[in-house]
Amino acid sequence: MTAEPRSAAAEPRPAGADAEPRLVVDGVEVARYLISPDLDSRHGPRPYLHPVRTRAGTPVTDALPADHVWHLGASLTVQDVDGVNLWGGRTYVRGTGYTWRDDHGVIAHTGWRERAADRLDHDLEWRDRHGRVLLREHRRITATPAGEDAWWLDLSATLTSATGADVRLGSPATNGRPGGAGYGGFFWRAVADGEARVRTADAAGEEVVNGSAAPWLALSASAPGGGAYTLVFTGLGPGDRWFVRTAMYPGVCVAYAFDTPAVVAAGRPRHNRHRVLVADGHLDAADVAARVEAVLR
Repeated sequence: MTAEPRSAAAEPRPAGADAEPRLVVDGVEVARYLISPDLDSRHGPRPYLHPVRTRAGTPVTDALPADHVWHLGASLTVQDVDGVNLWGGRTYVRGTGYTWRDDHGVIAHTGWRERAADRLDHDLEWRDRHGRVLLREHRRITATPAGEDAWWLDLSATLTSATGADVRLGSPATNGRPGGAGYGGFFWRAVADGEARVRTADAAGEEVVNGSAAPWLALSASAPGGGAYTLVFTGLGPGDRWFVRTAMYPGVCVAYAFDTPAVVAAGRPRHNRHRVLVADGHLDAADVAARVEAVLR
């Protein structure tokens, strides 16, 4: 396949009447969750959160941006799952580089366990292009207040092999791409007017933060329509690393296979829990550390 993906000038049409459940904090809608978006298969169809907003209404996610059409708000996905591209876009091939291939799969919602204003709990299947199930997932998303200026998004995911064998998770980096492109996992495509700023407790800037294993990572920016915000990410699991971009685009990923392939072992589920503080304003490092400590202790 050599054709470029179709342009996406507008949001995808939801498939199904319940395709956009909302998350609400103290009566204010803070996120929508598209569970079955109608997307070109090369965009990596999967459930995603967008728009996500601060309590004051500032948008903090982007979806289908022109530079990477397959970036979909906040979502959980991996580019290489036993050779299946569930991220979208071109696949990085060792010795060749990025290549359009007929290797795209889909992450499909299969049923609700619970739906409420502050929590969404459901089951999913990670499938290849022929419909074969590679992984089964149980995902729970909750929204809780964190003072008048912020709220916590909490996404817990349990991945289980559906093949009867170990399932390998890889990234462009594990497939040979240089430059720290180890993305694939819980990915957040942010939105910014100008370049966003990123920091951990002891480092600042994309070059030094990318690939780190700091307990938390903060991204501060201003939305194009106005409104300063800060996102504070926590939830690295064993072997996970932060994948960060600010110069090319604003994005943060809890990378499951940053420089080494990860494995969902047969009969041994993989558990991940990702928490993101969505705050109005630009928080300083001391404020971030205090808020993280308060929720994690």
